[in-house]
Amino acid sequence: MTLSPKESGEFIVKNAKHLTVSDDGIKNLANQIVTAITDKTLSINNFSQIKFHPKSTDDFALNWIFLIDTLNFCFWTPDSQPQKWKVDNQSGYFALCAAINRAQKDGIDVTNPKYYSKITLEELDEILRPDDGVTKAPLLVERVKCLHDVGTKLLDKYDGKFENVVLKASGSAKKLLNIIIEDFPCFRDEADYCGKRVAILKRAQILVGDVYACYRGEGIGKFDDIDDEITMFADYRVPQVLVHFGSLTYSDELMQELKDDKILINGEEKEVEIRGASIYIVEKAKDLVRQMLKAQDPEMSLKNVNSILIDHFLWDYRRANAEMLTYVPFHKTYSVYY
Repeated sequence: MTLSPKESGEFIVKNAKHLTVSDDGIKNLANQIVTAITDKTLSINNFSQIKFHPKSTDDFALNWIFLIDTLNFCFWTPDSQPQKWKVDNQSGYFALCAAINRAQKDGIDVTNPKYYSKITLEELDEILRPDDGVTKAPLLVERVKCLHDVGTKLLDKYDGKFENVVLKASGSAKKLLNIIIEDFPCFRDEADYCGKRVAILKRAQILVGDVYACYRGEGIGKFDDIDDEITMFADYRVPQVLVHFGSLTYSDELMQELKDDKILINGEEKEVEIRGASIYIVEKAKDLVRQMLKAQDPEMSLKNVNSILIDHFLWDYRRANAEMLTYVPFHKTYSVYY
């Protein structure tokens, strides 16, 4: 039996050998989040305000989200590579968004699984072509395989529409999450840890979270159980912020390995602990944030105050403070899962 992401975070932290979490650091983080919510710099509306994202009124929005989250993994640049992969002067996830949007403007039916289920390596390479004409996106072969696999399944079982996948879940985030990892195995982000099968499910959860955020938790984006069932999206960048705020501390050995740019293998103990601790910390911060907001204003609605919102805060904070946070090394892993 596989533990849920929330259960996995608790189990991993309980058994962690290479890191520790701090209640004081979690309180520090919660204070920052409460400030961002109360001054309205952090809200569910942030997703739709990003220029690269579709609007909920766009017919292609759900298939765009599905395509993007199929490809949303491994954007880090090895030290041996002098330039980052950039598109429209954006790096990482936003470079991916910019590339897909450029393909749409160029007349490529890129969000249609009839196209990407048969896409060639050369075609994807061209779609993801960089600003400098040289630096390629990582793991192109793996990305093509993911597109073939999910595109074929979407056509065979869901009439080529991710909307039909979402509708099948009947407004349950948990059910949608299970459908995604059952029908689209490249989203099944799990590992064996201390005798248990643990689920991290970064891309599967962010797929649910992006549907929810795009539609602001309404209509097809309404999931009654989302606050309890979806955790943060454990990647390689958010832990930098958790270390910065003092909620996460690496052992001396792990910190040195990260500073030395040692590549961690997906599923190895240290890598699983970093990701599991990220989930645990955000779940604890979420509970604390909700308590603090209710204490400030008992009449305040806590709708949309969940782990997805906190993940948005952490991810945005990392990008806004990228230079300052370089003192915290991030873990490097080659993986289709994040």
